[in-house]
Amino acid sequence: MTTETSPPGPSLTVRRKPDRQTDDPAVLDRILADGRLAHVALVRDGHPVVLPFLYGVGDLGDGLGRRLLLHGSTGGGLFLDAGHEGVPVSVAITHLDALVYARSLNDSSANYRSAMIAGRASVVPRERRARALWCVGDHLMPGRRTEVREMTPKEVAATQVLQVPLDAVSVKVRAGGVGDSPDDGEDHGVWAGVVPLTTTTGPPEPSPLSEGLPVPPSVALR
Repeated sequence: MTTETSPPGPSLTVRRKPDRQTDDPAVLDRILADGRLAHVALVRDGHPVVLPFLYGVGDLGDGLGRRLLLHGSTGGGLFLDAGHEGVPVSVAITHLDALVYARSLNDSSANYRSAMIAGRASVVPRERRARALWCVGDHLMPGRRTEVREMTPKEVAATQVLQVPLDAVSVKVRAGGVGDSPDDGEDHGVWAGVVPLTTTTGPPEPSPLSEGLPVPPSVALR
């Protein structure tokens, strides 16, 4: 997927292996849904900086549609950088799905799904902050909202969310196998193939005060 920003921003067109770029919105949705961590790049004091953020995706009911929501503290550096005008950023979300073992290191590769989002990160207005925080919570811990108390005004005031529009995005995917053939001149006595990579959850580890309590659905279903 590629959509240019207005005013003009960085080019989002893939130049190397352009066949791997896709404009299918369902692919972007899946990449965002499967991720938990976003790496946010910006320039601070003339130096490039990359910061990791937990994120969510949601519609804040203001008519602007879905957007990427970055979670942090009101005292966090990027949140201070954003100020009232926002700050230009580039956000990357990547899934490494497999390693592709060819019969040479040069031909070996990886299967992946990646999304780069370019835009201006701005602070979510105070009146929509609680909704944005719930969006992030629902993304990271689906179903947990019904199991816990409401956020207090003090908690909402101490936490902040940045929003990045999803209208300037570049999506790139590789999902193939080994590019070999019987007459490729390689030594076919060497094994070649694909090794899938997955991220899995481990057994829940209760806090000391939760010993003996049943595991809630939001945790048991992970």
